Amino acid sequence: MNKLSPSHLRSHVGYWLRCLSNLVSSTFAERLAQRDISVAQWVVLRTLYDKRDVTLNEAAEEVGVDKSSLSRMVERLVKKGLLNRAEGSDRRSVGLALTPNAMKLVPQLAKLADENDKEFFHSLSAKRREEFLTTIKQLLDANGWKSSEHGRFTIE
Repeated sequence: MNKLSPSHLRSHVGYWLRCLSNLVSSTFAERLAQRDISVAQWVVLRTLYDKRDVTLNEAAEEVGVDKSSLSRMVERLVKKGLLNRAEGSDRRSVGLALTPNAMKLVPQLAKLADENDKEFFHSLSAKRREEFLTTIKQLLDANGWKSSEHGRFTIE
C-alpha cells in the first residue's frame, strides 16, 4: 500500500506567519504588561480613542468581540479608571467613553506599538514593509476575511 507522506510543518506559509505573529504579539504583550494593560485591552482602548460615546454593541462590532466578552472587559477598564460607562435611555444600551486618563494613556501605548513594529520589521525597507502589508491584506480579502467575523480578539 502506497502511503502519502504528509507535508512538513515548516513547508507551510501559515506556520511561519503564526511564528512571526506569536513573537510580535508576545513581545508587545510584555511591553503592555508593564503598564498593566493586556493586548485585548489595548485594542479596546485604541478603538475607542477614535470614537466618542459609543454603545456597547457598536464597540463590540468595531473591536471584533462579542457583547458579553466586551462587557467583562469594560468592567476591568472601568475599575482601572480608563473607561466610563453610562446606562442608555432604554437600559439595554450602554454608552462607553474613555476617561481623561485613558485619553492620555492611549498615545503612550501607541508609541509602544510603533516601537514594537519597528523592532520586528526594521530589516524591511519602507517599500518592502508596504508591500508586505499589501500582500497580507490581499490574502485576507481574497479569502473573504471581514474583521467583524474573523478578526476577533480573545478577551481574558
